[in-house]
Amino acid sequence: MADPLHQFQIKKIVDLPDVTLPMIGTVDLAITNSHVAMTIAFVVVVGFLALVTSNAKVVPGRLQSVGEMLFGMIDGMTSSIIGHDGKKYFPFVFALFLFILGMNLLGMFLTFTATSQLAVTATFAIITFGLVLVIGFAKNGLGFFALFWPTGAPLVMRPVVGLIEFFSFLLRPITLMLRLFGNMMGGHIALKVFAGFVATAAVGAAGMAGIFILPLSLGMTVGLTALEFLVAFLQAFVFAVLTCIYLNDVVNLGHGH
Repeated sequence: MADPLHQFQIKKIVDLPDVTLPMIGTVDLAITNSHVAMTIAFVVVVGFLALVTSNAKVVPGRLQSVGEMLFGMIDGMTSSIIGHDGKKYFPFVFALFLFILGMNLLGMFLTFTATSQLAVTATFAIITFGLVLVIGFAKNGLGFFALFWPTGAPLVMRPVVGLIEFFSFLLRPITLMLRLFGNMMGGHIALKVFAGFVATAAVGAAGMAGIFILPLSLGMTVGLTALEFLVAFLQAFVFAVLTCIYLNDVVNLGHGH
């Protein structure tokens, strides 16, 4: 358990028979700690929204205030970044934000963080990028490729700049995936390492080294825990912001709003 990477291992909780699907191959249907973590996050998010909406009052309580704050924050962000069409895409961005936030925060209490797995963050990135492509072609047709023809650049430079923009566009799901994965995994590794220092210092606290190392390590662990809660929120918010920016590119296609 002293291994800081041990917390990211996928473990089977309920083993189920494998299923062979055509053109896909063998699929392992076992229920793992990753499935459980995501299911708990889903239930918590749905339960939170149900409590907020079912007991809504003119004078909001604490829970309703938190719900209204999150709703207003994402609603204002989609409108300010995407413009008039922001309301259409608010449900997707809000659901994405809440689900990622739920998994990030639950990872601070559970022994497994779903967003520390590349498969999970890659799924969110692919869904977001796929939606951007579908909206881009549905709204603009072949005019979607105008996104890679920068009219503001000199004519001679446009092919080069356009090629750079094209490859930058293709890298968007990778950056979305790696940013969330890297921040969540790195933060939890740092917490595990400093928590290990606390345990080690506590065992040898009788020595002079333990007397100095124990309070320092404990203080760093408490500070990193507080920072990790902040990072859990910020990473969900940054994912939502980038989603809005990418949607704005194809919705308004450089014409602004």
